[in-house]
Amino acid sequence: MPSITAVLHTHNDAGRLGRCLETLYPCDHILVVDHGSRDRTLDIARDYAAYIVNSVPEASPCHYLRITSPSWVLCLNPTESLSESLAASLYEWKLAPGGPISAFSVFLREETPDGWVEFSTAHTRLVPPGWSTWNDRLPADAANTVSLDGPLLRFAFP
Repeated sequence: MPSITAVLHTHNDAGRLGRCLETLYPCDHILVVDHGSRDRTLDIARDYAAYIVNSVPEASPCHYLRITSPSWVLCLNPTESLSESLAASLYEWKLAPGGPISAFSVFLREETPDGWVEFSTAHTRLVPPGWSTWNDRLPADAANTVSLDGPLLRFAFP
């Protein structure tokens, strides 16, 4: 069965991190890369048994993946959470991974002052550890991915 390591980059995210970590139950490990938080971010990450590392200037995302040696990497921001249907999709995939797949993408739903907005383009978020194309801290979107069922929820308010 493939394992999933969730990777989050944090900086003073105590107000929103707990909501994100609470939804990562399909993940086998959580890696928090902290960028100098001065609030309770690290305490909250420890409460969820996250492995915490300090960010390294100019380090690539692959630098941090060598720490945990995951079989798959789920990248998200502290403002994002798995929906129940996305979590179920991850469990289903872990139980029956199927044939060779290069990466998975997810659709985003974003909270706005006027309500939720659904994006029609899927974004690559679940990748193998050898993934080499990054857009800052998240995987660069790729055309040859399989979309998982269920949205990734992006919250605008703590």
